[in-house]
Amino acid sequence: MVSQVTRNRIEGQVGRLTDGGPCRLQVAALPWRHGPDGLEILLITSRDSGRWVLPKGWPEGREQLYDTAAREAAEEAGLNGAVAQQQIGRYFYDKGSASRSERRCEVMVFPLEVEALASRWPERKERTRQWFPAMEAATLVRESDLADLIRRFAADPRPSL
Repeated sequence: MVSQVTRNRIEGQVGRLTDGGPCRLQVAALPWRHGPDGLEILLITSRDSGRWVLPKGWPEGREQLYDTAAREAAEEAGLNGAVAQQQIGRYFYDKGSASRSERRCEVMVFPLEVEALASRWPERKERTRQWFPAMEAATLVRESDLADLIRRFAADPRPSL
């Protein structure tokens, strides 16, 4: 049986052959903390559909990918904290836009242990942020690979840091 991660990786490779372009690379932060009832994950709403997502975006210049994750967490959710320098996994999704058809994206995920929440941040009027118990967060995201990644992380967050 082929895992969903393997299937998505194969689909991404096939997509490069059939649609004329490779997957685009994005980077996400997985914001987490220890809450009163266990590990919590912070999700934000997307600007377009309002679905629950991780803060993510495009790497800029020669920026380290883990620095991209921290920057996106600050810009999109007002988060500050310790970001892991190693990714804990990847997931795929189809990014749509008003001007183009959907584009396949591969997202590298870096845990970010949240130390502070800003009361003001660049996208505060465009998004909602909310803490969820980790297992609930896994049920709220649309991408099954991301849900699996959250579940695995929740089972043992320290080895990834």
